[in-house]
This record gives sequence, C-alpha cells and structure tokens, in this order.
Amino acid sequence: MTESHNTVLGEGLSELQVQQFKRDGYLIVRSLADESLRRRMIEAVESSMAPALGPLEYETDLSYPGAPQDLLSPGGTTPRRLLNAYARDAVFREWAANPVVVAALKQLIGTEKLCLTQNHHNCIMTKMPTYSTRTGWHQDIRYWSFDRPELINVWLALGDEYAEKGGMKFIPGSHKLELDRGRFDAELFLRDDLPENQQLMDQAVDAKLNAGDVLFFHCRTFHVAGANKTKEPKYSLVFSYHDADNHPIPGTRSARLDSVTFS
Repeated sequence: MTESHNTVLGEGLSELQVQQFKRDGYLIVRSLADESLRRRMIEAVESSMAPALGPLEYETDLSYPGAPQDLLSPGGTTPRRLLNAYARDAVFREWAANPVVVAALKQLIGTEKLCLTQNHHNCIMTKMPTYSTRTGWHQDIRYWSFDRPELINVWLALGDEYAEKGGMKFIPGSHKLELDRGRFDAELFLRDDLPENQQLMDQAVDAKLNAGDVLFFHCRTFHVAGANKTKEPKYSLVFSYHDADNHPIPGTRSARLDSVTFS
C-alpha cells in the first residue's frame, strides 16, 4: 500500500510521494485532517442524518447487490450519499480549500490553477450497517466528461476504514491501463467472468485508513468497496479536482454546475 506520513503546512508533498502517486495512481497521507475540524465535520454529517436532509442518494437508487428493493422495503431509506457537500455546510468548504490539500493537488496535477468540480463526488459517503452495498471494480471517470481524464479525488476518512467496514481496495498502476470495451459490463464495471480481469483483481491491495487520513487517487484508478459488516456507520468526505484548463464537455452532466477555482 502506497502511503506517507503527514506533510507540514507549506512544505507540500515530497518528490517521493509525487512519484509514488504517478506510479500507483493513489497515495495515502496519514493524519492530514486537523482533529477539531474532523469533529466539526462529523457533527455536520450527523445533523444531516437524523432526519436525513437532502439532497441525498439512497442505497436503493443504484440497485447494487444487497440494496433494498425500493424506498418502502426494510432499509429502503438508508442514505448512501449526502450530496452537494460543498454547498451543504461551511465546514466542508473549509476542508475543500485546505492549503495543504490544495498544494498537494497542484503538485500531483502539475498546475497553479486548481478547480473543484461540483458535479461529481462532492458528497459525504455514508456507508451504514446492515443495508450498505458492495460496488464492482470501476474507474470514476467512466461517467465523467472532461477534455482529459485527469482528475484527482480527495477522500477524507472521518472515521476508521477497513475491509470489514466497507473500506476500499485498489489495483496499483491501473490508472495507466487501456482496456478493451469488452472487458467491461453494461454499467462499465470490470467483468468478473474473464480470466484476464481476475488477474488484475488478484493484484488488489486494501486501503486501510484511520480517522483523519486522506487518500488521493486518480480518476482512472480501478477500485472497489465492500459492504459495511460492522455495527458502526462509515463516513467519508469526497471531493474531485481538476486543472483549470481541463474543461468539462458542454452539455454534459460534468458541466451542469460551475467548478470552484483555487488560485
């Protein structure tokens, strides 16, 4: 697993960290989020969970394996994502503009003018006990429309994340792969009935995160997440960033809301 220790404000990532990201397509930075800010974010999340405050996405909306059949079924109103995180609360905007995060992203993307897309991720992932679901192997760029497939996701663990709790797995270096369309199913998940895909999946590593850790990962890096089999909810704040000259394609979902610029 590619990881590093926390960076000091103003210093940015080391050259080794940058090269690790370029090689593997992801990088874990430990204890990057300030503890007081993390607690404020958890309070904001919990205030949106009981009762659930929209806009949000329910587990039943995507019909993944194990999801409730509809909103009237047991667990049907289990939230999967609290949407529009950037506009939802000032504490999330504070994190999105965190100087260390912005500096790291500028290094990884290679730009001085960074943008946050409000059309993708921009959410709190809420993986709840009992009714959470497993995703298939996928790349986040599959439904996104930009000039170049060069966005980076910033995943903040608001609590501990590990396999039993629905934590993610990654295939190192998979952001560099160019796979034939036939290796994907209708929803653009990797098909698990193909030996060549199984060989890829066998290379997967767990992204075990502690509260306050941050996972940077490329939008083309293949990843998967299981169901939460514990009795505790798992909350993660996720934003996606791009170079200011990497424009969303007009008329697509990626261009619906304006990006937020950090100079």
